[in-house]
Amino acid sequence: MAELHVELVAADRKVWSGTATLVVARTASGDTGIMPNHTPVLSVLESGPVTIRTTDGGTVIAAVHGGFISFADNKLSLLAEIAELADEIDVTRAERALELAKSESDAHAERRAEVRLVAVGRRKAA
Repeated sequence: MAELHVELVAADRKVWSGTATLVVARTASGDTGIMPNHTPVLSVLESGPVTIRTTDGGTVIAAVHGGFISFADNKLSLLAEIAELADEIDVTRAERALELAKSESDAHAERRAEVRLVAVGRRKAA
């Protein structure tokens, strides 16, 4: 089975590393799916969920906020300003952050909170 090596790194830590069969991330040109042997890619990461289908059949979901994506020779690097695995996200805190952002008309904070809630399955991706 063909696979790609994935590194998801935030500014402050390595978030996830392993092998995958598919990674879907939001880039400047829209949602992009990367599979083994994909053509090389270098793009800006937009705020959005990243879905990683691991080679053992599992799924890893992370909320990513800004950064870059690079793919060549079956090596994918997701270099994010901020990245959180879905199981690290405090849902109550994200819901409160969303309400606060809406009340303050803070579009960036609202988007960050929405992405966190999408990553944990509490909202549908926009």
